[in-house]
Amino acid sequence: MTDVGFTEANWVQRRLRLLAGTRPMALLLARTMHHLDGPLMKRTDGRRSVTTLISGLPMVQLTTTGAKSGLPRTLPIIGVPDGDRLVLVASNYGQAKHPAWYHNLVAHPDCTVAFRGRTLAMTAYEAEGDERERLLALDLSVYPPRKHYQERAGDRRIPVMVLEPARG
Repeated sequence: MTDVGFTEANWVQRRLRLLAGTRPMALLLARTMHHLDGPLMKRTDGRRSVTTLISGLPMVQLTTTGAKSGLPRTLPIIGVPDGDRLVLVASNYGQAKHPAWYHNLVAHPDCTVAFRGRTLAMTAYEAEGDERERLLALDLSVYPPRKHYQERAGDRRIPVMVLEPARG
């Protein structure tokens, strides 16, 4: 099954995405899904994840360099395609702090992603202004419950990160 936008998702996938936006489910998913998605994505080179199979959401396996440790850090995350780029929203399920992967990308923008069976070298930057708003709207067209995460995050402005193919 491939990832699809919200309106193209089947009724089960749409319901699951909406359910994921509720506070109890967001807390549960924040603590469990990476344990399910990570091993499956690693074994399939980013072609399969539990999240994609049940919800149709586009998942990538992101490998960053730890901001403090300097060690490789790999995790599954929703990555919305935008041409040859990927959009990552650092919502952290609406929690009070930015996710660690955001700090890693700010400190070390070079990263890799496994996506649809390919491993790609990418470079990250934080979108601002009109670009941020356009990409946030693109993300919400795929995963509408993300709007609830901003409400729960309070004053924390949720960053939108763009991964583009590395040069060279």
